[in-house]
Amino acid sequence: MLDAEGMELSPVVDLPDVVHVHDFTTPPCSNGQCEAEFSIGKYDEERRGMYDSELFAGNRFIHVGIDIGAPVGTPVRSFADGVVYSYGVNSAVGDYGPTIITKHNFNGVDVWALYGHLSSASLDGLVVGNAVRAGQRMAWLGEERENGGWPPHLHFQLSLQEPEGHDLPGVVCPSERAKALKTFPDPRIVLGQLY
Repeated sequence: MLDAEGMELSPVVDLPDVVHVHDFTTPPCSNGQCEAEFSIGKYDEERRGMYDSELFAGNRFIHVGIDIGAPVGTPVRSFADGVVYSYGVNSAVGDYGPTIITKHNFNGVDVWALYGHLSSASLDGLVVGNAVRAGQRMAWLGEERENGGWPPHLHFQLSLQEPEGHDLPGVVCPSERAKALKTFPDPRIVLGQLY
């Protein structure tokens, strides 16, 4: 079990007091949902019909991260002290685009954090193994043309399993849900109650 009690934590994106919380269980962007400058996309949410590229073949529609919508160029910060584990570009249509994964230790438990849909410039100068500090700016949100083809947002995801390279499955199929929720715990453990 991941326990962040007693750890110094930082927001990954500075949000205003009021943000829109999406409900992607209904058709995306209905009722003006995409008009909000800052927004949250939920963890463990069924998003049927949203993922239609080849990347999501196999009936994958259960989201196992949290999305934080904000303007292009919004700074993205490390949520805790750790190190750069890996980084790169996940370039398939609908994928993360530029991505950074950091590694942290919480009371003896290793945890990895994926930051996806970043700007290409976010990867400049990164070195695997370099330290990151809680609250340190690590990246910026990317434009649709560079972030996998999505409106600007951060996909933030935790993993208790060591990633291979600079990728984690951010959406799983229903038959994988139970295992995925154990492997990829709710990011609100470290982000706070965003919704």
